[in-house]
Amino acid sequence: MKNFFKTSIFVAATTFMSLSCDNYVDIDPEYSIDADNFFKSPNDYERALTGAYDLMQTSYLDVWIGEIASDNSIAGGESVTDTEGLHQIDAMTHGGVNNELRSIFRWMYTGITRVNYIYENKDKLEFEGKDRILAEAAFLRAYYYFELVKFFGDVPLIIDKRLSSTEIASQQRTPAAEVYAQIEKDLIYASGILDWTTTVKGRITKGAALSLLGKAYLYQDKFTESAQVLDQVINEGPYELFDDFSTLFREENEIGNPETVFDIEYVGVEGGSYGCFVCLEGFAAVGFHGIRGYEGPIYRDGNSYNLPTQDLVNEFEAGDPRLEASILDIEAFKNSQEDPADVTYVIGGGGHTGYYNNKYLKRADELGAGDDDLTSPVNHKVIRYADVLLMAAEAHNRKSSPNDGLARQYLNEVRARVDMDPVNVSGAALTQAIYHERRVELSGEGLHFFDLVRTGRAAAEIQGFQANKNELFPIPQDEIDLSGAGWLQNNGY
Repeated sequence: MKNFFKTSIFVAATTFMSLSCDNYVDIDPEYSIDADNFFKSPNDYERALTGAYDLMQTSYLDVWIGEIASDNSIAGGESVTDTEGLHQIDAMTHGGVNNELRSIFRWMYTGITRVNYIYENKDKLEFEGKDRILAEAAFLRAYYYFELVKFFGDVPLIIDKRLSSTEIASQQRTPAAEVYAQIEKDLIYASGILDWTTTVKGRITKGAALSLLGKAYLYQDKFTESAQVLDQVINEGPYELFDDFSTLFREENEIGNPETVFDIEYVGVEGGSYGCFVCLEGFAAVGFHGIRGYEGPIYRDGNSYNLPTQDLVNEFEAGDPRLEASILDIEAFKNSQEDPADVTYVIGGGGHTGYYNNKYLKRADELGAGDDDLTSPVNHKVIRYADVLLMAAEAHNRKSSPNDGLARQYLNEVRARVDMDPVNVSGAALTQAIYHERRVELSGEGLHFFDLVRTGRAAAEIQGFQANKNELFPIPQDEIDLSGAGWLQNNGY
């Protein structure tokens, strides 16, 4: 187990605590009070950057909530009190006391504070390669703030410094537009320095920075800007669609995959436990998606979380091979075996749909060490080239001077990969076709809820969703209390 430093916006904004683990960085000594004397060599900057990367490994919650809050899946699990916060989100009854939402808030600010620590000390030493470190750090800060603003809206914007105790008490929530402006600034800076490729797998590239920038523009309805940036990724980047969608998410195809624009790296070793999910070295989503009590070929048992719905299954067109590749129909799979009795499983008390997330599902040949519910080595594909194409298609279709021809070209490239017929419509019909394609192509990847919200479709599609409330999640009540700054809760909570 390796030590690295952890912070939280209010609890520890001025300190560094060794509360977690990391598979790349070993920072010694542990910083319990202050770290002002840390940066003495280029390697110290590299290690601090690795510490800033580490919080991306908590992204399993992004996958879960982005699906469970939408009409794509239900919470599942052992019971309705098993990870109760997910069941509240599933039913749209969540409020300011929710462990999962608080974890997102705290973990993202931990990452931001680590980046700010690097920037606070950026002028202590000059050396070759520092610009790359600062560019990668800028991307990470943009990523963490993007997660915060899409979940919570207005959030405190803290840049290039740690906060004193007096500053913490007066820190106000910053309007979302200003947070987005900083996200754009960081990503434009990062994309201007980074190369399209990197020799270290998992490090941020120019394509990742531009793609996240295009997504940030899209979330603000800045369609012209989004189209321009995403066109650059498509025309200049080294990406293409992987030829076999059915194995796209398999560990064996992670190295050199031309569709991967930005993924989060995991390793199949022990790093944390059920008492420290932020410490995990493996991708928790995979094990937790596993089939409860499973015995049989190919798969392994898990915790039956994030179960796809019949509504999602019905969205797929007849003959679309992505259905089987994305969603496992457990009974159909069982009945396809030579002896169906060889497959057994248990239905969890948290709900059952008969379906499992086949993109991130525990398999016998992809197990980590120790408790393999927590140690999956499968990477999380945060942005892949198909997403870039579909975002660009939407941006071109929805901008003030639409280019539906190019939008169709991008959309049909995604469909052609799985031998689906091309789309030939324009205007509003093309918009709906793009929305459909995003749902089926990217199902199970944690994007659908936010797609529904940003396009104004959530109230019509999600049972229990209240307009002018559920577009945002509530600020964790503990963080409101700790801030002492008189924050108002998000509307309706």
